[in-house]
Amino acid sequence: MANVFEMSSEDILHLFDDDFNFSGYSTDLPPESADASPCRIEDSGLNKYFVMTLYIVVFLLSLLGNFLVMLVILHNRLSRSVTDIYLLNLAMADLLFALSLPIWAASKVNGWIYGTPLCKLISLLKEVNFYSGILLLACISVDRYLAIVHATRALTQKRHWVKFICMGIWGLSLVLSMPILYSREAFKSEDYGFVCYESLGKSTEKWRLVLRILPQSFGFVLPLLVMLFCYGFTLHTLFEAHMGQKHRAMRVIFAVVLVFLLCWLPYNLVLVTDTLLRTNLIEDTCPRRKAIEQAINATEVLGFLHSCLNPIIYAFIGHKFRYSFLKILAAHGMVSKEFLAQHSKPSVHGSSSGNTSTTL
Repeated sequence: MANVFEMSSEDILHLFDDDFNFSGYSTDLPPESADASPCRIEDSGLNKYFVMTLYIVVFLLSLLGNFLVMLVILHNRLSRSVTDIYLLNLAMADLLFALSLPIWAASKVNGWIYGTPLCKLISLLKEVNFYSGILLLACISVDRYLAIVHATRALTQKRHWVKFICMGIWGLSLVLSMPILYSREAFKSEDYGFVCYESLGKSTEKWRLVLRILPQSFGFVLPLLVMLFCYGFTLHTLFEAHMGQKHRAMRVIFAVVLVFLLCWLPYNLVLVTDTLLRTNLIEDTCPRRKAIEQAINATEVLGFLHSCLNPIIYAFIGHKFRYSFLKILAAHGMVSKEFLAQHSKPSVHGSSSGNTSTTL
């Protein structure tokens, strides 16, 4: 197979567990000393067939849900808000990542048999999905902060600027994800099959440290601080002014941010812990390496689950989303106008920016 090179079973014995394929971020690197013994990673506790089935279910839900979200937002062309444009790009990011889930699912059972180019590509999709997601949510937080705290409409209503901002977010997400293209390779082991893994030569620990810290600082920590700052002041303003309608209008946005953090924060905290282990800021022991590897496998599954959750949030919390979707069905004769009339149009009264989102 092209672009896949072989390693001896002794070289990567520590990279695999017999029942669960390697995640790609093992803490158990080859020992620096020839006399040192590698730490064998124990069972991750996750059944590979269960994970494969879960990924397929997430793929189907994400495909359907994000397609419907994009349909609803694009259908409301004349009344689209700035927040809608950000949420449209968020759905696009989740949809693109979802397309890679069948390959991730198959690799959990068969190992990585797809070669280095595909290893790099779908790893890149995963990173771009994460970075674009948190950067878009940070932009939404800034938009809401300007609209509610400062009652500013000028910046939030200039859609041509928003399009350039979204293009910049996609570009920055790609730049932050570039280390994946440099480092990922597909390895073949005589005894343990194939794996998609980081390969940085003899300076593996030093370079992996650099290639983790820089993207995580600019693509995770900084946007997270921006969101905490903006939503902190936004909530303070809402509670201080007793703006009940705005509380309802912001529920969907807060739910989207909360679910994103619940899904991706554990994974990134585990990677931070792994980084501390590599810098010897915490003592490096085999039990700790094994615990971190198991945590990475589990939290990675949680992060992958996120790609199908936003449409579910919109459907259950977003009254305007449900109404807009029913309008599309009514326009095509799939539901009656009487049924649509039973679901009253959401009120937009009380929003200083016109509306948090004309769709959601």
